[in-house]
Amino acid sequence: MTFLTVMFVVFAGAALLSTFALFSRQSLIISYIILGVALGPWGFDVIPETHFIEEIGDVGVIFLLFLLGMHLDPLGMMEKISKSAWVALLSSIAFMSLGYGVAMLFELPFTDRIVLGLSMMFSSTIISLKLLPSGLVYNNPVSEYMISILLIQDLLAMFSLLIIPMIGGDGLSIIALAKPFIALPMVIVISFVIENLILSKLFNLFEKNREYLFLLAIAWCLSVSELCHFMGLSHEIGAFIAGVTLASDSRVSLYLAKALEPLRDFFLVMFFFSVGASYNFGMLDIVLWPTLISVLIVLLFKPYAFRILMVQIGETLDEGWELGSRLGQGSEFSLLLSKVALSAGVLSFEGASIIQGVAVLSFIISSFMVVRYFSTSIASKVDIEST
Repeated sequence: MTFLTVMFVVFAGAALLSTFALFSRQSLIISYIILGVALGPWGFDVIPETHFIEEIGDVGVIFLLFLLGMHLDPLGMMEKISKSAWVALLSSIAFMSLGYGVAMLFELPFTDRIVLGLSMMFSSTIISLKLLPSGLVYNNPVSEYMISILLIQDLLAMFSLLIIPMIGGDGLSIIALAKPFIALPMVIVISFVIENLILSKLFNLFEKNREYLFLLAIAWCLSVSELCHFMGLSHEIGAFIAGVTLASDSRVSLYLAKALEPLRDFFLVMFFFSVGASYNFGMLDIVLWPTLISVLIVLLFKPYAFRILMVQIGETLDEGWELGSRLGQGSEFSLLLSKVALSAGVLSFEGASIIQGVAVLSFIISSFMVVRYFSTSIASKVDIEST
């Protein structure tokens, strides 16, 4: 099957299912995942190989975080992160413990318990942001806290990816563990210096040439992403840093944010398709119960946990409930964690299947529930109740 044929099958199918999703006022994300399940190796096997689709989809995550960074003021972001840090850390510890407990209940190996516990800490940056109403993404308390918590979770995810070899007995030195905490400030300083000395001048000089601005922005995003990857960090963190450095120039950042949205959405369709297509249904009968219990923990306990923690920092019960509901799913980082752990030999196929199953099911159910009960770009709660 040629690349063009694959694109035709994916996007024609996505357009068809998305039509039904919109008529039923549901998230388009659900239709992409279901399409992946239907056309993937465990469905009708229309697209048997999904590796290159996964790689294309990962680019969508990079552009999503790049656009997110362009909307955030660095000083305001640090203030929110400092206030919500302990909420993110305590919730992460709680759900890591619950994940470990589920794995222990079903007598999974010790390393599986660790990896499953780590994977339960994270929520999906993509789904959480995609299901926010466009007018409330950056000027609403819930969205501001959500972005701060997701950023902290992303940092914890990077650290988790680092300690995986140590779990397997390969061993990591203190220097290796400290590397991300040294590399991150270096990347931030380098990025801001280059933006101030070179990029800002180029943007001002060629402001009227929109095509050039578009190309320069993409090159900048991917350059910082590669720099982060070279220094042992993730591409996603690099893209976010690249976006934040451009946030100070509101004229350029607003135009680029609008111009890059279609490109981001193209890649995100591929990402969610790959999530559905890559799930191994062949092990479902073995991992069904630990998967279902883990999904219930993510969907039901996160709203309660965040409601309690948010009240402790002076926010309302309703805001805590909404925050927990919007963060009530697995994460793309959980999927990456399972891949790394599996390749490092510290995670069994059963454990990997549980993590993937939690991600797929929670993506679908969480998207359905958020659209049903909260304001989104598709419909508000009031709209739904009035129909």
